[in-house]
Amino acid sequence: MTIADPKPSLLKSSTLALAAQTLQNSPPLSFSTRLTLIGDMESAVRTYCRSTPVVFTRAQGSYIYDEDDRQYIDFLSAAGSLNYGHNDRHIKQSLLQYLQGDGILQSLDFATEAKAVFLQKFRDTILIPRGLNYRVQFTGPTGANCVEAALKLARKVTGRRTVAAFTNGYHGVSLGALALTGNRSKRQAAGVSLDDTLRLPYDNYFGSEIDTLDQARKLFFDASSGYDAPAAFIVETVQGEGGLNCAGGRWMRALATLAKELGALLIVDDIQAGCGRCGTFFSFESMDIRPDIVCLSKSIGGSGLPMALTLIRPELDVWEPGEHNGTFRGNNLAFVGAAAALDYWRDASFQKDVAHRATVLEASLRRVTEGCLQGRAKAVGRSLFVGLRFAEPQTAERLRSMMLSKYVLTETCGPNDEVVKFMPALNIPEKLLLQGLAAMESCAEQLMSQGA
Repeated sequence: MTIADPKPSLLKSSTLALAAQTLQNSPPLSFSTRLTLIGDMESAVRTYCRSTPVVFTRAQGSYIYDEDDRQYIDFLSAAGSLNYGHNDRHIKQSLLQYLQGDGILQSLDFATEAKAVFLQKFRDTILIPRGLNYRVQFTGPTGANCVEAALKLARKVTGRRTVAAFTNGYHGVSLGALALTGNRSKRQAAGVSLDDTLRLPYDNYFGSEIDTLDQARKLFFDASSGYDAPAAFIVETVQGEGGLNCAGGRWMRALATLAKELGALLIVDDIQAGCGRCGTFFSFESMDIRPDIVCLSKSIGGSGLPMALTLIRPELDVWEPGEHNGTFRGNNLAFVGAAAALDYWRDASFQKDVAHRATVLEASLRRVTEGCLQGRAKAVGRSLFVGLRFAEPQTAERLRSMMLSKYVLTETCGPNDEVVKFMPALNIPEKLLLQGLAAMESCAEQLMSQGA
């Protein structure tokens, strides 16, 4: 049955005219009014805008602008979902061309050209050169949904319920992912029991003298310990929200071996640490491991567009059709942005540039930790996923706030927000990186001169 639209051209023109008149008649909102409006109408769950009372209007590259057109150097990259910066020229051009050609935007899991192009590029540019063989599952477009898919599949494959997670881990706030997350404040919001999770100590959790996986091995192989073999181990090679704790290569290899011996799967959550953030496309590339499942989201969409992938070893892909689905797993605009972003990884030059920027950032952190912050803070993290961990958490927040006053955007992380985290775009111009780091060093010196 077709319902005719009476006088469609008249309806369209009158509607557009009314919308234009409404916008013209609406007085511009002042800075304070906009913040008040957001405070009045947005849920109390909001966080970033509370500590950063700025109304942002536009962004390009590693600059983000407020309504007075002041430039902020972005060392946050939308929590790692903008690894290639804001409105990257190459990615944006691909998106605009696709939109102008009326490319399909939403397709559930129908076959589309945009999906096929992305899969071909991902296979040829990322997987094959690294000797990896994964099936690609398009989940709902969030990291948490990607983790949920990994958990469900691991339980289906092994027939076990329990999943082993690690101290200070963060995997999302949907209930399955939240059960694996260590953050107490996040867990308390669940309102229900968070079951079927076994918590283990992360690498160096008790200090470098104690091998936490030796402890875990003894527990799992002691028939009277009460520790049964899990369906999977899920781990971040760098714990972003947990305070930029890094797992060593030896520890990760031992974990992979333990998982295999127990008949459990190894899931690497590369949602924040992946897509080049740790210097290589996957954070585990230098560790000589082959995870059974890899979770990707955040920057996989190229330009901040929602997208998530669960990568599965082919023999583990035992899903029945529709067992894990979601309306927005067919975000074709994100497929286009993701395919364009992969162009940066066609040869080794981009990765070399990332390594150079990481060296610049590391040198700056070393100057302050060996200078004005000696004994007060230490450098943590890897590559362009690093920070300063303070002995006194309030000092971290003071540094973040001081950097904001100098128009450098960053955030804190860690169990007590004791770490100031630096996540500049992977392709940030070196001059701009140095400018932001100079502001950080100046703030650190000022902080110590004030007796912080």
